[in-house]
Amino acid sequence: MRRLFENKVFIISLVVILLFVLAALTANENGKLNVFRNAFSVPLNPLQRGIKSVGDSIKGTINFFRDARTSQQENAELKKKLQEAERDLEKVYRLEKENEDLKKLLSFKDQFIQELVGCNVTSKDAGNWFEIFTIDRGSKDGIAVNDPVINANGLVGRVSRVDLLSSKVVSIIDTESSVSARLSKSRDLVILKGDAQLRMDGLCRLDYIPPDVEVSVGDKVETSGMSSLYPKGIIIGEIIQVIKNEGQYDYYAIVKPAVDFRRLEEIAVIKMIQEVSEEQ
Repeated sequence: MRRLFENKVFIISLVVILLFVLAALTANENGKLNVFRNAFSVPLNPLQRGIKSVGDSIKGTINFFRDARTSQQENAELKKKLQEAERDLEKVYRLEKENEDLKKLLSFKDQFIQELVGCNVTSKDAGNWFEIFTIDRGSKDGIAVNDPVINANGLVGRVSRVDLLSSKVVSIIDTESSVSARLSKSRDLVILKGDAQLRMDGLCRLDYIPPDVEVSVGDKVETSGMSSLYPKGIIIGEIIQVIKNEGQYDYYAIVKPAVDFRRLEEIAVIKMIQEVSEEQ
């Protein structure tokens, strides 16, 4: 009898223990603590945190390069737009300059009774300076030998040869050039010549300066109109140096032309009008 009672107590105790174990295994459904899961999760937590940290780092690196690539693309687009804007601005400056040059040439046209023929420089002889060059107008356009040539800044030279559709121009810095000139301030007559040494710097020599005339740096020089070649009053340039030596006419000056003979694009030829005598 006693043994049967002990067996019953054992069975009941075993059932109770099994019920507790079953309850512990299924307790997580209502948010209760799962003992076994927690027991396993404790040693796994550092590993999980390490994996998460590495994953976050890789994700951050990927995002960095993605952002960098986006920035490079944006910078390339901005650079392209900047280059386009610079080209447009350069065109505007060039058009403004051409417009200003045209206004100056029109003022020359008002100054002279002669007709002006606009030309483009198409080529030049070897060298850094536009000493002798070709224009795109010829006898078909009424151009003749010795017609004066100017641009918006002043005297360029004269036509030396004429073909049907083009012409050659000799500039005032050429060694064969000689221009009857006048000092703008004193109104004294002088001669402007090309010089073998000075032409290398785009300069001219002013000769036959009267010994009693005071010439200073900065004085302007213009055409005198005393020859049949150049009309009166075309600006030539300004004096940048005065050389005085012994002797009556051993006194000269160096003139920097108003025209930049390193860069010539648009010029104008003055078509000289031959006056017809009333006696004819």
